This record gives sequence, C-alpha cells and structure tokens, in this order.
Amino acid sequence: MKIKCIITDDEPMARKGLRGYIEKIDFLTLVGECEDAIKLNTILKNVQVDLLFLDIEMPEITGLELLSNLKNPPKVIIVSAYEQYALKGYEFDVTDYLLKPVSFDRFLKSVNKVHDLLQKEQRNEIDYIFVKSDKQLKKIQFKDILFIESMENYVIIQTVSSKEMVYTTLKQIYESLPQDIFQQTHRSYIVNIEKVTAIDGNQLTIPPYKIPVARNFRDNIFNLILNNRLITRNPDRF
Repeated sequence: MKIKCIITDDEPMARKGLRGYIEKIDFLTLVGECEDAIKLNTILKNVQVDLLFLDIEMPEITGLELLSNLKNPPKVIIVSAYEQYALKGYEFDVTDYLLKPVSFDRFLKSVNKVHDLLQKEQRNEIDYIFVKSDKQLKKIQFKDILFIESMENYVIIQTVSSKEMVYTTLKQIYESLPQDIFQQTHRSYIVNIEKVTAIDGNQLTIPPYKIPVARNFRDNIFNLILNNRLITRNPDRF
C-alpha cells in the first residue's frame, strides 16, 4: 500500500523536516507541499490524497478552519507547536496530533497508525475472496465462511453451504482475509469469530462444528470473542 500525502506548513524548516521523514518511509509518497491552507484547498481539488500533514497557525486561514470546510477530508495528522489546539483537532476526527519539534520515533508511530487504519478500511470495502477450487475460480463472501482447515498443501474452506478445497497454505489465505473477523485458533485452523456461538473448554462452537483452540492462541481468541459479545459461555467448562 502506498499512502499519498501532502505537507502544509508555513515554516520552510518544518516542511523540510517532514519531507525528510517521509522519504525514509517506503509506504509514504509525497505528492504535494504548500505553505498555506488556501493552496492546499486548490491542490485537494485536483489531486487524490490519502494523508495530510497539516499545521494549524497559518496566514489567511488556519488548518482547522480548512478542515471545517472539507466534506470528505483524507486522514489528517496535525503538526503544530501549540498543544492547546489538540482537543479541537480531535473534534475534526484527526488521526493524530504531533507537537513540534517532532521526533522520528513519534512520526513513525503516527504514520503506522494511519497505515493500519487505511488497510483496515480497504479490507472492509472488499467483502469476498476468489479461490480456485475444482478447476474453477469461485467467489466466496467473507460472511459465508465458517472456518478454514489446513490439510498438508491444501486448505478446506467450510462455508454455510459448501466445502472448497484450495491449493494454498493457511498462512497465505490468512493474509488475504480481514483479520478483525478471521483469527487463527490453531496451527491448522482459522475461524470466522462472528460465527462462534459458544466456548466449550478449549473448543469453539460454530454449529454444527467444534474447532480446537491451541494454548498459545487461547487468551487472545477468547478475549476477542468475549469483548465482542459473540458467544454464550458454558459455566461448567469455562
């Protein structure tokens, strides 16, 4: 994923510093740089942008005033010397607020957060996967998948209405699934946690199936399920 970004700051040294940081991050691409919000407004009408590095105190119009006039702004990281604007910035749903001078460590943490958010949004836009099964490319909706089981060089995708055998590894198919919905529970299993109806000892119930949960996955899986209120517990077993 390449994240297209723009720097807007009336301080040349601040722009230079951010530019240098951006050049070090392989998933960031600088597509614009300007010294005030008016020029940024013009750029946004002509260039597709994923992320803004936006100062607040600028001539003519502030960064926050510009945000208040944008209908569908990209992700925004405020970069300012004034911490008193932080709360106001978050009212505009900015992703992060960096105080000048910005360290590279803090910058990296911020852009990683943007990367994760955009990646999650991208996955959520796609609600299916194509797999090759029985010499055909088949479209399978994520919501129809119950679980996936590894069998040597193949995986079995169990859906609500079919069982598809696909020549791939569990790791490869896991990387193509939205991981806020699908979780690995065992070296041989991935489950759709939205389909889990109960925890029974070290097994998950996805009617009519029982899926094992390995010890090293147990705490993470059970916390995810319980926090999402997806299951009913068996008090005698858990």
